[in-house]
Amino acid sequence: MVSVVNGMVRFRFFRPQAKQVFLVGDFSNWNQLSMDKLIDGYWQLTLHLQSGVYKFRYMADRVWFTDFAAFGIDGLNSVVKV
Repeated sequence: MVSVVNGMVRFRFFRPQAKQVFLVGDFSNWNQLSMDKLIDGYWQLTLHLQSGVYKFRYMADRVWFTDFAAFGIDGLNSVVKV
């Protein structure tokens, strides 16, 4: 799940049993960004991104996931528009 307000992009991913979750995208040169685990089972990371269209995926415990609730899908990648 992704939400965008004034260039602030909040990525949320529900995986309550995961031990480690990363956000990976072209905005980070596909480097792993650690997400914070919330008490409700979601993992979250908020980034400030410039206007544009970005591709991303989640990695939870070394397994890749596509966010089908994002702005769109490009192959296996999710898409967010800022």
